Amino acid sequence: MPLVLLTALALCFLAANSLLTRAGVVDGTDPLAFAAIRVAAGAVVLAALAARRGITVTGGRRWGAAIALVVYLLGFSLAYRTLDAGLGALILFATVQIGLFALSLARGERSGPVRLAGMGLALAGLVWLLLPGGTVRTDPMDAGLMIVAGLAWAAYSFAGKFEPRPLAGTAGNFLIATALFALAAPIWWSAAVTPFGAAMAALSGGIASGIGYAMLFRVLPQMGVATAGVAQLIVPVIATLAGAILLGEVPGARALAAGGLVLAGIGLATIRTGAKSTGSRYSCKGSRGS
Repeated sequence: MPLVLLTALALCFLAANSLLTRAGVVDGTDPLAFAAIRVAAGAVVLAALAARRGITVTGGRRWGAAIALVVYLLGFSLAYRTLDAGLGALILFATVQIGLFALSLARGERSGPVRLAGMGLALAGLVWLLLPGGTVRTDPMDAGLMIVAGLAWAAYSFAGKFEPRPLAGTAGNFLIATALFALAAPIWWSAAVTPFGAAMAALSGGIASGIGYAMLFRVLPQMGVATAGVAQLIVPVIATLAGAILLGEVPGARALAAGGLVLAGIGLATIRTGAKSTGSRYSCKGSRGS
């Protein structure tokens, strides 16, 4: 399959997680049960893909990454009780990038003035987006949960930087996360699950996450670092457009303006740093997480 088409499909699958989760939770499926079904479906598909390639999947020392994955799944699903699909994707995307940027600074990595300005612009846009008032209505608790999800995915992505076998590692993380959800089954087992919500969760885990991540693993090595980072800018845009068309969630003028500020800031930081920046490498990893 041509690289452009494969990349477009991967980005659409990543954006689909927001739409599927929002649709399933709004339909009445408990967010915790949704997350449990999603991670189990993802584990099955990823393990099957690894087995097809003759790759052995083991848990190993993946507990830290698996716990970060669980925190991401929980925050992501709970946040979509009230957040629109596009708004949630934008908050998640911005938080992941800002979190990875903060990690790079904490590790003593140098950042030029343009990158600092870009991330500052993105942070200002995110703050403006979350301020109360106007046409942007966000529940503070659910917005906070999506920020927690973004920080957890940033940590997971950072751990993925040191994973020599991405597919095997991701499958192992999903298997451990599934086991953790199974241990917590008394909390969510009797929760409400609608047939439509269960189908959305299975599609989110098995297709949008499982196959979407597998596609991403194929295209990332063939793309330049800066190109891969900029490509991520499309994910919240796709989620916003699809949310407006499929879910009737049309963003207001302030949301569009603040979102544009966030994307412009991250784009500025990513494009200018290019392949020389370790932070951009983190941005590529971060694109696995929508």
